[in-house]
Amino acid sequence: MGRRGRQDDMIAAALRTCVRWALDFALPPRCAGCGAIVAETHSFCAECWKQVEFLGDGGCATCGIPLQATDSETCAVCLAKPPRIARTRAAVAYGELPRSLAIRLKYGRKVAIARTMARYMAPLVSPNGEAIFVPVPLHWTRLWRRGFNQSALVARELSRRLAIASDPFALRRIKRTPPLKGMSRLQRRKAVAGAFRIADKAAVAGKTVILVDDVLTTGSTAEACARTLKRAGAARVELVSWARVVRPAQLIR
Repeated sequence: MGRRGRQDDMIAAALRTCVRWALDFALPPRCAGCGAIVAETHSFCAECWKQVEFLGDGGCATCGIPLQATDSETCAVCLAKPPRIARTRAAVAYGELPRSLAIRLKYGRKVAIARTMARYMAPLVSPNGEAIFVPVPLHWTRLWRRGFNQSALVARELSRRLAIASDPFALRRIKRTPPLKGMSRLQRRKAVAGAFRIADKAAVAGKTVILVDDVLTTGSTAEACARTLKRAGAARVELVSWARVVRPAQLIR
């Protein structure tokens, strides 16, 4: 690159910085939880930060559930019956504020929240081999009514941040399932049985498929997705979500 080209790049970088400063002055970053002015976009103010329990990369090496008072790296459930999903991680524990963000994204059409979620989910992604993000799909009737799949929006943001491909059409939900809220684990498993199908096996064959979801409860839906993906030839299935239920009493809410 010549001297003129370097000068052009420096000028362009300076202009981008000026534009960013102008936008920050006119439209300052807001807390994703309460809307208060914060230092950077897609972050939380001090008060909202206290209301979020970040899970990080600890817990069970397989399912990610927090482990207490034990030196074991794997929980008893995963040791007794290893799940189809080789690695599950969630950014935060399910609570009032994380729930509020999920609802505002899903039903309030606040699509920018997908970037907030992806920011805290991205550090938890550590795939083995060639990987691809695949969002947990919606049935076409629900997608038509809502207008978008919130998990697909988060997957797109993760793809942008981590330079890992995302395919929102690799997995299809062919069976409309009832709302799983309030169901037992067995009822949930039966409700999602046979609900998914692979559109093109070549898209997932031999790859590490990272399922993306907004909220993880019992994991029945994710397990059904993983079963379909493994049958289609996926080498490994992982899952990353924004929030997960870590207290059983929350399953009935």
